Amino acid sequence: MTPTVAVTAGRLTGLHEIVDVGRDSRRGGYSRHVWQPAELELRAWFAERAGRLGLHVETDRNGNMWAWWGEPGPDAVVLGSHLDSVPGGGEFDGPLGVVSALDAIALLRADGFAPSRPCAVVVFAEEEGSRFGVACLGSRLMTGAIAPDRAGALVDADGIAFADAAAAHGIPPRHLGRDDAALGRIGLFLELHVEQGRGLIDLDAPLAVASSILAHGRWRIDVAGEGNHAGATRMADRRDPMVAAARGIIAVRAAAAVRGDDRATVGRISAVPGGTNVIPSVVTAWLDARSAGDDDTRELVADIAARVTAEAADEGCTATVTEESWSGAVQFDPVLREALASRLGGIPALPTGAGHDAGVLAAHVPTAMLFVRNPSGVSHSPEEHATLDDTVAGVVALEQVLRGLL
Repeated sequence: MTPTVAVTAGRLTGLHEIVDVGRDSRRGGYSRHVWQPAELELRAWFAERAGRLGLHVETDRNGNMWAWWGEPGPDAVVLGSHLDSVPGGGEFDGPLGVVSALDAIALLRADGFAPSRPCAVVVFAEEEGSRFGVACLGSRLMTGAIAPDRAGALVDADGIAFADAAAAHGIPPRHLGRDDAALGRIGLFLELHVEQGRGLIDLDAPLAVASSILAHGRWRIDVAGEGNHAGATRMADRRDPMVAAARGIIAVRAAAAVRGDDRATVGRISAVPGGTNVIPSVVTAWLDARSAGDDDTRELVADIAARVTAEAADEGCTATVTEESWSGAVQFDPVLREALASRLGGIPALPTGAGHDAGVLAAHVPTAMLFVRNPSGVSHSPEEHATLDDTVAGVVALEQVLRGLL
């Protein structure tokens, strides 16, 4: 009998097993942040699910988890994704790739397949950057794309440093950083992910292979004015950074809108001191900016900085724009991409505007991505979705690819 993909209650069984972990009653969707209760529960689930498959689980020096099929070794075929989420995120972003990788191995094992090279499923830590502010932190540390001292000094909303959080969960801060042993084992990396856009809707196709990732980064915008009393300060006497920041945020949208297919978003804002009856002294907003190429994105951010500074000056305030993270444009390995597309019957290739651990690894090892259709076209939101048929197709595609690679 041909092995079949495990399904429970209309979901891949793995997704069903974690469907209630980290539900966010206030935002909707899921909030699963690195080394906090929901994400720790998912780590435990991953170790248990991998153990059921006879895989050996280990955690590396940067908090990434690995489940090995057979003995770890060089030239390994590595699959995986992440289990953390944005605040109020969807069900599929990250976990679909982890569950599908485990399911693909389960199909091969049930069929008696014996791999001729090492194989592993990896769960990368802090991919979304939702707790410590830098996306793909686990893969950046592993590849040396971020300095360990800088990563360790990152703090969350409660003032907890990444180094302290790591230490509290068995990761000595002195071990953080480039991991040549782990990186040297990877012969190629393949990440399956729900599509975060409408490309497959428009193509009426369930699967695609990734061609590229837009250049993108995050910047902090600090607008400083004069804190004062909301009732005692006349409107003409104000230097209100909230007003300046609001105008600056409108300018962010305008700057991107005139540049073709560029994208710029302010998704978070905070005010000091944060009282309802207080004119703030400082307002901070966080910018996400993306474009097709590195120079294009840098030009977009320079334009935004100039516009935000001018809007602040009009209100008698000052503004500074500080880079917090940067990921250059990625072109996935063309040989591996074409091999996957051919193996899967000539599926289409799509670019993506979303960042991924695969994009970080692409500078170091042959890397590819598969996308599963998202019929809502919405991601980083509770409305994110993938049908059972399409998720099963993703598992079957991974299984077929692994047969050819292993």
